[in-house]
Amino acid sequence: MPGKLRAMQLVRPGAGLKAVALERRPPNEGEIRIRVLACAVCRTDLHVVDGELPDPKLPIVPGHEIVGRVEAIGEAVGGIEIGDRVGVPWLGWTCGVCEYCISGRENLCPSARFTGYHIDGGFADITYADARYVFALPPSYGDQEAAPLLCAGLIGWRALKSAGAGKRLGLYGFGAAAHIAVQVAKHRGQEVFAFVRPGDAQAHDFALRMGAIWAGDSDKPPPEVLDGAIIFAPAGELVPAALRAIKPGGTVVCGGIHMSDIPSFPYAILWQERVVRSIANLTRADAEEFLALAPQIPIHCETVACALDDANQALDDLRAGRLSGAAVLIP
Repeated sequence: MPGKLRAMQLVRPGAGLKAVALERRPPNEGEIRIRVLACAVCRTDLHVVDGELPDPKLPIVPGHEIVGRVEAIGEAVGGIEIGDRVGVPWLGWTCGVCEYCISGRENLCPSARFTGYHIDGGFADITYADARYVFALPPSYGDQEAAPLLCAGLIGWRALKSAGAGKRLGLYGFGAAAHIAVQVAKHRGQEVFAFVRPGDAQAHDFALRMGAIWAGDSDKPPPEVLDGAIIFAPAGELVPAALRAIKPGGTVVCGGIHMSDIPSFPYAILWQERVVRSIANLTRADAEEFLALAPQIPIHCETVACALDDANQALDDLRAGRLSGAAVLIP
């Protein structure tokens, strides 16, 4: 079907996004075309736009926390109907045959392609997705509130599973992912200690309001020894700080796709079987687990609605730490 779609496109990293009109085409085999209803703005989008992630497809339409309605279906697609509401996450395609894919670790597929990085994403009024990598969304969530579940929620869920079920959990960096993770942790019976940028009173109050039992500056120790910690902030200097805060046998999880260099630290704070590990992407199994769990808790997502044309402002607000929760673009 001929026509145009509106999108905010990155042509050159560091130059911001510009409004463009792109061709609206029929979906390819195995693909669906989606009318975008909402797309949350993620820190990973910021890393793409700022040139902190290597080799994006250029030009690229960012956005990988997409909620939309199916408006056209390509050949060889089953189980999806026109009009279905679906969510599109970061993981957009994998090969299905490598050692990682066949062992349930498709998040590590060396050929994986990612929405808003290798595949045009949801900063648009129309997008396209591989039908195997979209998910039905809980009907109890509106479009705007559902959008952050698709990355902030999924990465938080994978990070929580890796950090373990110890009673005291530290969250370093309290933004979109942490404000969902704290709710899941509470549901699991954990006590959450939130670490925010020194002097950030807004984040301090937000963390306590969302359920943390303590909030304090990230350069200070917590009042109690932690069983585990998750670092959502892209700041490598927090790794030694978190290691000092956890007990022997505890795990520090680095939850971001990009982080500044980790400074050297004494072996003594790693010793006694402490673990530092990263989280890479997500699997479809993560999405199925988490999207089933979210309405049971129920998770509440704090969002701020923005017009599609205001995508650059939303990114600036995220970069400057002016957001509590997540900005969501509404085409």
